[in-house]
Amino acid sequence: MPFDQLKRREFITLLGIATAWPIAARAQEPGRTYRLGALTFSPRDAPHYAVLLDELRRGGFIEGQNLTVDWRGYGLRAEQFPAAAAELVKAKADVLFCTGDAAVRAAQQATTTVPILAVTDDMVGSGLVRSLAQPGGNTTGVSIFATELTASGRIS
Repeated sequence: MPFDQLKRREFITLLGIATAWPIAARAQEPGRTYRLGALTFSPRDAPHYAVLLDELRRGGFIEGQNLTVDWRGYGLRAEQFPAAAAELVKAKADVLFCTGDAAVRAAQQATTTVPILAVTDDMVGSGLVRSLAQPGGNTTGVSIFATELTASGRIS
């Protein structure tokens, strides 16, 4: 993957974290372990997930201490998202981090109560949220309006 494309993806990941941070900071309870679930095309060792974990660590969420990352939702195909979403909800994920419309839709069908942090091309245009300012429901996140960032035209 070209370096500039990697930097863009890291930037997009950080935007997602920035969107969720006010919610997470208010909700953090001392002594509690939080569970992060993800639905994404990318494998768990993709560089932008290292950035995600670094930023969460800076915010006080440390994997192995007060954060458990449920890795079963990484590196999936679109048709695997619904089953993975149901499993993550059953495993009591505190937040579902989703990239791409198919992942967000699967999460939305699996739960109306677990917060969904979405990073996708156009959340409003795809009908995933009512508006960016007032998304409604349990979905929030970032619309990047940049299908040209990936060869496939989807966020991975």
